[in-house]
Amino acid sequence: MEPEPCIFCTPETKEILLENKGAYAKFDLNPVSRGHILIIPKRHIGSIFDASSDEMVDLWNLLILARNYAEERFNPDGYNLGINDGPSAGQTIMHLHIHLIPRYSGDMPDPRGGVRGVIPHKQQY
Repeated sequence: MEPEPCIFCTPETKEILLENKGAYAKFDLNPVSRGHILIIPKRHIGSIFDASSDEMVDLWNLLILARNYAEERFNPDGYNLGINDGPSAGQTIMHLHIHLIPRYSGDMPDPRGGVRGVIPHKQQY
């Protein structure tokens, strides 16, 4: 039985919002908030720690462009950035992707602790 093809290795052209030599950006199909964008390397790699220096630069540069895109279209009040690296961290698609999650004032009662909320009882400190 052959493994399922990686959905991030063969994006549909219409899905791509932005791209550069080593990465592309698209909207998350299950967004956490309005304007949730994924930044994805073109090469199939599972972990941020396997990205080359050039890929890291391309990912970071595209992240900045994606943030500018979100600013213009959605006018968020802040952002969370996230990478789920490995199954224990919640990674379900084993192709590196960075979440750019726009945040809006009032979208939750008390956002303090931000990404610490991946372990709910550790978010507030």
